[in-house]
Amino acid sequence: MEAALAQAQAELGVIPQDAADEITRKAKLELLDIDAIHQGLAVTGHPLVPLVWELDRVCEGDAGGYAHWGATTQNITQTGDILLLRKAHDIFLGQLATLLRILADLAEKSKDMLLPGRTHGQHAVPATYGYKVAVWIDELCRHVERLQGCEGRVFVAMLGGGAGTLASLGETGLPTQDKIGEKLGLGSMSMPSRTSDDHRAEYVTLLSMLAATSSKIGREVYEQMKQEFSEVEEPVPAGTVGSSTMPQKRNPKLSQDIVAAAAQVRNFVPLALEAMQTEHEADRTHTVMMGRAVTETCALMGDILTRLINLFSGIRLFPERMRQNLDLSGGLIMAEALMLDLGQTIGRQHAHDAVYDAAQATATEGGTFREHLAAHPDVSSRLSMERVEALLDPAQYTGMCRPFAERGAKQAREVADAIEQRQR
Repeated sequence: MEAALAQAQAELGVIPQDAADEITRKAKLELLDIDAIHQGLAVTGHPLVPLVWELDRVCEGDAGGYAHWGATTQNITQTGDILLLRKAHDIFLGQLATLLRILADLAEKSKDMLLPGRTHGQHAVPATYGYKVAVWIDELCRHVERLQGCEGRVFVAMLGGGAGTLASLGETGLPTQDKIGEKLGLGSMSMPSRTSDDHRAEYVTLLSMLAATSSKIGREVYEQMKQEFSEVEEPVPAGTVGSSTMPQKRNPKLSQDIVAAAAQVRNFVPLALEAMQTEHEADRTHTVMMGRAVTETCALMGDILTRLINLFSGIRLFPERMRQNLDLSGGLIMAEALMLDLGQTIGRQHAHDAVYDAAQATATEGGTFREHLAAHPDVSSRLSMERVEALLDPAQYTGMCRPFAERGAKQAREVADAIEQRQR
């Protein structure tokens, strides 16, 4: 940032070109005395001045005297942090591309794997595992769109001077800031106020939304891995120990870590929003809080995406158990299909009442759903038992699950391709 500042100012005639070239040559960490910088930090308690001193010292002639010209500390550190954030951003998008490709394969593999669709924790209608994966893909693709959509707002250079008024640079200030952005591959703040940090707060919020989706996915795997379900199992490498006292344990460690890390990410959103409330023209409390929110959420988000990649790279699916669970209700999960078919002759509401009576009798009086359907006059007078049996087949009532899974796989690969094309 200091080198880009010097070069931009030289091009606009603010400082000599020779000075800018020397500053650029020496603005390399390996050329500086790190111990001297650390000592200066300890003495001054200032996050940047000792670095500027050291840059001045290593520059030949009077070039060092032009370093940091007209800038204030936050201009340098915030823009530097934005450069780091953009690197993290590119990593996140690359991780999402990898994850989407893995989920594309999984959606295709499981597009016909029947399981009970559940609402309110109860069996609702049949679905497929591939449908679940397609839902995750759809949501993750929107997060990619959001992350890419914020780039013009978030990744911007800042050069406003002491109070954001550009008093130290005057009319050359904004052109200098624009040139800095060009050299660093960033945009330029329209108002370089030191109190404006809504762009980084937005990024923290977007990461929290991605974390929430990640947590939803992790919770689903965690739930389905319970012995009572046993529909999936996350990777449990040979030799993995689940418990120091219970040798049988095969715990969902990845899923639990995803859920726990995602909760922490979401909890940094209030801190980022609090950091937006800066006093007057600058306030150290804001930079401390925002720096913590951005740093922590990025570290956690990278961890979450890594664990999701590891989880789905080795997930095991148990379609036989999925089907067993689908059949647990003895056909009750097909009540909607029966109602709609019967409704064609007696109307939807009357059909609902008839199937409802049979279903509730099954739940409270014993016997099978088939027996109670056969005993209900509105059903038996209009539907043959052969027709009832056909309507009780869950494989015939999965709606658009298969096309959704196929479309999701295609969408995932297209978005992954687009991400990778941008990053080449």
